[in-house]
Amino acid sequence: MVFAPVWTTLYALMGISLALAWKKKKNISFRWFWIQLCLNALWSLIFFAARNPLLAMGILVVLWGSIVMTMRSFHSVRIASVLLLPYLIWVSFAGILNLSIVLLNR
Repeated sequence: MVFAPVWTTLYALMGISLALAWKKKKNISFRWFWIQLCLNALWSLIFFAARNPLLAMGILVVLWGSIVMTMRSFHSVRIASVLLLPYLIWVSFAGILNLSIVLLNR
């Protein structure tokens, strides 16, 4: 199964990104980082526990936007922003899968 190593890697990159941004702190807002982290957890609950792929898709769209906003807020520490790119790509892939499930279960 590919999900466990991918998520382990993504969370490691997110942690490194946060640590690098935290070290600089200059003109950086961490609000978006915490929002995207909460949305990530919420998506898992809605998709897997509540089994509501349509609502999960809506959350995923907002999650995607919050990751972009996190990357923008970390822009002054370029590497911190770039480290979030694999996460954004993975969430995009999850969005395709989530949308496929929504469309197939109409």
